[in-house]
Amino acid sequence: MLSTSKKPVFAALAMIGAGACFALVNGALQASTMRLGVPSTSAAFWQYALGLLVALPFVLRRGLSALKTRQIGWHLVRGGLAVIGIQMWVAGLARVEIWQAIALVMTSPFFVIVGAKLFFRERVGIIRWLATLAGFSGGMVILEPWTEAFSLAALLPVGAAAFWAGTSLVTKKLTATENADSITVYLLLLLTPVNALLALGEGGIVPTGPALWLLVGAGVLTVLANYLLTLAYQKADAAFVQPFDHLKLPLNIAVGFLAFGFAPNGAFWPGALVIVGASLLVMLDEQKRGTQVSTA
Repeated sequence: MLSTSKKPVFAALAMIGAGACFALVNGALQASTMRLGVPSTSAAFWQYALGLLVALPFVLRRGLSALKTRQIGWHLVRGGLAVIGIQMWVAGLARVEIWQAIALVMTSPFFVIVGAKLFFRERVGIIRWLATLAGFSGGMVILEPWTEAFSLAALLPVGAAAFWAGTSLVTKKLTATENADSITVYLLLLLTPVNALLALGEGGIVPTGPALWLLVGAGVLTVLANYLLTLAYQKADAAFVQPFDHLKLPLNIAVGFLAFGFAPNGAFWPGALVIVGASLLVMLDEQKRGTQVSTA
């Protein structure tokens, strides 16, 4: 049992560990697709199929009761949004250098803010609108759509961010009536067959040699990263651990540089700084709202 004083330190280390695992997953996916020629649909299938094999015994510890639900329609919507987000993300990693992809996918919280306003009629407030505008502006600086170097493939991580934001919004809706085990099980069970069909549409390549081991590693690390993420939020408040999540940016840059020699260009740094700053502003606003609610 951890003492109260050690829990925040453990939570911070767990969040950093999750970021490191995700960075290695992204590096493995980029190596298997961009360098070894595995189609992105096949890479996405094997990553989550292997992850399912590792995770299923744990998430099904409650038996068939984990499958009881009153919201099957929303589970299907969430699964569909997650599949599209995953496919766009892996397709982006197959075409876009990892430093650019990870910075652009960090715009997801700003899509969540817009979606919460449009679909849940949540009060957003001027601070969050300004942060959202700044976050998307930072993404535009990184994309540089006004230059000849711009490629439409760079929009894939942005699309992934938007669909993952939709997944987060549906998850929020589901948590009102569903338990965490059911939400996890349904996502895993829905992802695998849909990803399999998409992979079969591109020939259903079964990886061999280094590509196979890279995807096995990606699957195992995906499960480990999500486990560490859960531990981080269990041991400390979200407001405390969230800033450590931004370390995924330099971690992914390091993996990209060490594994592939990819180095960010000049436009990346101001754009990434704006995105991270806007994310921290949203976090501080959330913390302030939570304090006001507690006081009330």
